[in-house]
Amino acid sequence: MRKKQIDDIRIYKNELRLKYKTLRRKMPDKDKLDSAIFNKIVNSKAFMECDAVLTYVSTDIEVDTQRLISYSLENKKIVAVPKCIDGTRDMKFYKINSVDDLETATFSVLEPIVDKCEEFTRYELKCLCIVPGLVFDTDGFRLGYGKGYYDRYLNQHSDLIKMGLCYCQC
Repeated sequence: MRKKQIDDIRIYKNELRLKYKTLRRKMPDKDKLDSAIFNKIVNSKAFMECDAVLTYVSTDIEVDTQRLISYSLENKKIVAVPKCIDGTRDMKFYKINSVDDLETATFSVLEPIVDKCEEFTRYELKCLCIVPGLVFDTDGFRLGYGKGYYDRYLNQHSDLIKMGLCYCQC
């Protein structure tokens, strides 16, 4: 690909990110939509059959995952959340036992307190990975927040069951 094409796609992706972040900030009925998505997740075969839920901890413009985290812990699922590794564009997941195991960290996102949490390495288990996205297309390709953390992680762990979350702009 020529440099001009790469620059053009980056500009286009950044325009899309700005557009969808703006739409999310103005979105009506977020709580109602979050509840509907939560119900779809917990009633899915993927969730019911998994041993571990690897999920992001949502911010105010993302599909809520805090209810999913609590529900998963109550139902004896292993819950692991990502930690961005300083000085890299990589992340690792850490097992949490409650929201008390989280602190505000990179990008003002709640992340596991590494001193209190154990790195998740149990990939032999049936793992459901909840993936954030600003937008997904009809083929499941995602536009994330632009740093590539999930893209790199998912490339390294292609055997995970993946479920992308975002709001429908139908």
